[in-house]
Amino acid sequence: MHPHIKRAEVLSPSQIRHLLRVTDATSRHPARDAVVLLLGLACGMRITEIAQVTVADFYFASGELRREVSLRAAITKGCRQRCIYPSSPKIIAALGRYVSHRREREMGTAMGRTDYHGFNSHLPLVLSRKGYPFSLSLKPRTDAQGAATGYWAADSLQAYVTGLYRAAGTKGTSHSGRRTFATRLLSNGATIEQVQLLLGHESIDQTSRYIDVSLAEMARAIATVI
Repeated sequence: MHPHIKRAEVLSPSQIRHLLRVTDATSRHPARDAVVLLLGLACGMRITEIAQVTVADFYFASGELRREVSLRAAITKGCRQRCIYPSSPKIIAALGRYVSHRREREMGTAMGRTDYHGFNSHLPLVLSRKGYPFSLSLKPRTDAQGAATGYWAADSLQAYVTGLYRAAGTKGTSHSGRRTFATRLLSNGATIEQVQLLLGHESIDQTSRYIDVSLAEMARAIATVI
C-alpha cells in the first residue's frame, strides 16, 4: 500500500456499466466518448496515448481491426513501446460505431480513398468535435536514470474525460481507466508481471501502486489457500 499517494478511483463492473450508459445518454459525442473511455478501461491506455494513436495504428489498410496494437515509444509517457489488445466485445463494438460516425460526417476522410475506411491513415484515431487532433502540451519530467526529459500531455482531453466520470456520479478521473484495467486484470487471474507488461511500467513496484485489492477479495483468497 502507498497511503501517501493520491490514487484515482477504481470502478466496479456496475459503475462501468453506469458510466457507459450515462455517457451514451447525455454526451454530445457518445460514439467518440465511449471509445475514449473504453480504451482506458479495456486496454489500459493513457489519455495522451489515446489522443495520439493513429488510424493506421488500429486498422489494416483493408479496414480490419488489428487485434494487437503497438504503441510507439514516441507516444508513451515512459518512452517504452508496448502492445495493447482491443479484444473486448465492448471496445470492438464501440470502435465500429465510431468509425461509422466519422465516415458519415467525413471527419478525417481523404478524397477518393478506399483503404483505411476512407480515412487519412496518419491522422489520430480519436478527433475533437471539429475533426481536428486534440492539442498537446510538452511537460517536463525526470526519467528513471534521473535525466531531465519531457512528455506530451493532452490536458484538454484529460479534463474532458474526468468530466465524463463526474457526470456519471463517480469520483473517477481520467486515470481511473488504467487503474480499473489493472485491478480487474489482477482479480481475473493475471499475474502482476503480466499487468506490468500491459501497462508498460518499468518496475513491479510502480505497477503495485495501480492495484486496488478489496478486503472482500483478500478474504476470499485467504479462505481458499488450503
